[in-house]
Amino acid sequence: MMKTVRVELGPRTYEIMIGPRLIESAGEIMRPCLVGRRVAVITDRPTGGLYLERLEASLAAAGIESVSLTLAQGEGTKSWESVRLATDWLLSERIEREDTVVALGGGVIGDTAGFVAAITLRGIRYIQIPTTLLAQVDSSVGGKTGINSRHGKNLVGAFHQPVLVLADTSLLASLARRDLLAGYSEVVKYGLLGSADFFNWLELNGRHVVSGSETHLVEGVATSCELKAELVSRDEAEFGDRALLNLGHTFGHALEAATGYSDRLLHGEAVSIGCGLAFDLSVRLDLCPPEDRDRVRRHFLEMGMKASISDVPGDLPDTDTLIKLMGRDKKVRQGRNRLVLVRGIGRAFVESRVELAEIRSILEEACESGSG
Repeated sequence: MMKTVRVELGPRTYEIMIGPRLIESAGEIMRPCLVGRRVAVITDRPTGGLYLERLEASLAAAGIESVSLTLAQGEGTKSWESVRLATDWLLSERIEREDTVVALGGGVIGDTAGFVAAITLRGIRYIQIPTTLLAQVDSSVGGKTGINSRHGKNLVGAFHQPVLVLADTSLLASLARRDLLAGYSEVVKYGLLGSADFFNWLELNGRHVVSGSETHLVEGVATSCELKAELVSRDEAEFGDRALLNLGHTFGHALEAATGYSDRLLHGEAVSIGCGLAFDLSVRLDLCPPEDRDRVRRHFLEMGMKASISDVPGDLPDTDTLIKLMGRDKKVRQGRNRLVLVRGIGRAFVESRVELAEIRSILEEACESGSG
């Protein structure tokens, strides 16, 4: 049932191990990757309550000494305050450069703990144990770490690759369906940006992935990780092809900012809406067949995912404000948005020459449709 994906980065190559019930043997799996004598686990309140004791027991059984820190839950944890708290804690625990930080949690914990590991003692090794579908297929892979700023999402951070990723698919059984669907948005994204075959598979099997079928979960997570690992290996610091992974994210991050980074709109939900807008814009520019756009939207609706701006609860700011929020995206170059557009399913590309009027038109149509 277990699959292994390698992220090829020369001397920093590492493996993503994917399968059920890995946390019980985490200590034995980790031990060959450890250099120092101790492990510092960073988690959050709900995750720690569910899994920390099991992880600590596994580490102890493998003869690994561990300490742990529990942070608050939610997007607000990706902050300077959390970084200050966690770095002070690591230093007070006398963690050394050869010791290892373990991020046990979803994307918020993975991003925050990874950034803390990157800057403490000028860099500590770390391991990712992602506990959400979104984190298993996206944020735990590729070495992007960071926190949010009042200016926007993920604007402060560092590239710091983990030495190992343990994606225990059995941990996903505790997730609410809304969280699974939010993570599934990132799974679909990989098919939309680079693999029509994978999207075809998801059309047939997506419902099994989100219903918790072990076989389908492992297959879906592994294929997603393979597609991301290929892009990361070619373009670690996102100067080229890796930017394709941001399909839907420029629109999505603006919507997240507009909703205050709250539970009103989860990251994965913003991504699925953003992907829909990217396909709408691509059709508008005569780049993508309308049939492909309609097929994507149909799959989103069949899966019960958020598919349009009208699915965002509550009021949103006007179009000009959304465009300003898009302008804060870290992919902006010389004041112009670099959007990921598509020539069809599985055929994404980066474009920086889209006229602002076209973006405004797409947003206005989407907002009018929502208000109607």
